[in-house]
Amino acid sequence: MLSSNVETGRDRPRPREWEAELGLEFASSHGRTVLARRHSGPLTVQRPFYPEGGAVCHVYALHPPGGVVGGDRLRFDVRAKGDAHGLVTTPAAGKFYRSAGPRAVQEQRLRVDAGGALDWLPLETIVYPGADARLETRVDLACDACFFGWEVVCLGLPASGAPFDRGHFSQSFEVYRDGEPVLLERARYQGGSALLAEPWGLDGFTVFGTLIGTVDSAPLADKIREQALELAANERFSLTRVDGLTVCRVMGDNAFRVRDLLAGAWSTMRTERLGRTACPPRVWNT
Repeated sequence: MLSSNVETGRDRPRPREWEAELGLEFASSHGRTVLARRHSGPLTVQRPFYPEGGAVCHVYALHPPGGVVGGDRLRFDVRAKGDAHGLVTTPAAGKFYRSAGPRAVQEQRLRVDAGGALDWLPLETIVYPGADARLETRVDLACDACFFGWEVVCLGLPASGAPFDRGHFSQSFEVYRDGEPVLLERARYQGGSALLAEPWGLDGFTVFGTLIGTVDSAPLADKIREQALELAANERFSLTRVDGLTVCRVMGDNAFRVRDLLAGAWSTMRTERLGRTACPPRVWNT
């Protein structure tokens, strides 16, 4: 017979599921990029920063719970209007925790108007063993819009002896220009599957990242490759030019090193495209 202070599985309360949305709009006002925001649920931003002067507005997106659990749904809606330049990052890694059943979803809708620019540079996303999660990113660009964005994913917690041996993670990254698809990428990662270990998949690497930039030239691609080869140790780096985009990919075992390789490529592309030296957010060094 159960003691009166013991919960049965039926009586145990389920964790609370969060629905949250964060809307950011960057606009130009008298030569300065200003921010308008709206939010619901546990998503918000710190005050804007201007480490590059008024032309570029830096924003840190915050998720106070610290991680996403099964059943949570987070939505980001970010827009950079004409002549505005926004940079969005996060002060800490995102986390998809183990799920008791429901799927966790994070949706990111990014729009850049003609003449606008957006740097979408969140810190890495850690997918815990046993998670059931989906990360969706859609980027809509108008004609000459400028965009640089990355996603860095860490599968499991291998340093803590917790590999991604169970669970499911799916990811999509789509880029449209004037309503027409330019790049459509989708991937599914099943915990413990051959995809994680075999040479035709991740080949045992636990961290992977992709950077996409609206710049495309052969000399620039050669420069980025040379820089990456100098910096890479055990990481693997590749670069593809496709329909006006430069796409960089890195696989490795350390999130900081993967991000550093992508940050180097971002800096080179941004300078080439905008003539504006990259200014890494200070929060990356904390």
